[in-house]
Amino acid sequence: MHRVSTAARLLPVSVPRAASGAVLVLHGGAAREEGALVSPAQLSVLRMVPVARRLARAGRGRLAVYRLLNSRRGWDARLSPLADVRWALDQLRERHGTLPVALVGHSLGGRAALLSAGEPEVGVVVALAPWVYADDGTKVDPSGCRILAVHGSEDRVSDLGRTVRVMDALRRRTQAGLVLVEGGRHGMIRRRGRFEGLAADFVTAALLDRPPREDAVRAILSGAARVEV
Repeated sequence: MHRVSTAARLLPVSVPRAASGAVLVLHGGAAREEGALVSPAQLSVLRMVPVARRLARAGRGRLAVYRLLNSRRGWDARLSPLADVRWALDQLRERHGTLPVALVGHSLGGRAALLSAGEPEVGVVVALAPWVYADDGTKVDPSGCRILAVHGSEDRVSDLGRTVRVMDALRRRTQAGLVLVEGGRHGMIRRRGRFEGLAADFVTAALLDRPPREDAVRAILSGAARVEV
């Protein structure tokens, strides 16, 4: 049975013929008004374009990379991005069969990625500057999923303390670690290359079983709970 999302859109970034894995890139963005639709031109969406392109380059022809545009802006109790993620996973399965999937999200998209870590096809999650509640780590069974959170030390939008609590809870059931980017802010403009590089390196190492190039990624995959860069 297909899970229906009436307005979500899946935008291909790189679709190789023989992909070994798939990546779903999730944007953030708070609601400006109830029921507002997502615009491809809004900043929270555009922010993830270079992230998606970096992932496609790092995949070297082995990753099918897509950006998800949510059906609505923001997050509320009636309509959350989680339904859009589930719809997109169904779409990936129809197009590529049963490939392992990585979710890479920013802000509220990072929260959606973390809370989707229990989906059976999801093997890797990267949450960039995730906007979370402190108990989100208890709301999902992430067993078997490898999880990375990347948080800027000067982020004034997403709360680092909440992210730490979420990652601590997730670590009790799976491999999960936090990289703190010195001087990084919520928009990921300052030290952008570091945010993008960590995401791409973690995905290719964890999803494609390549040796990590980043020392921080190597440390997290070796069991470190927290690394500062």
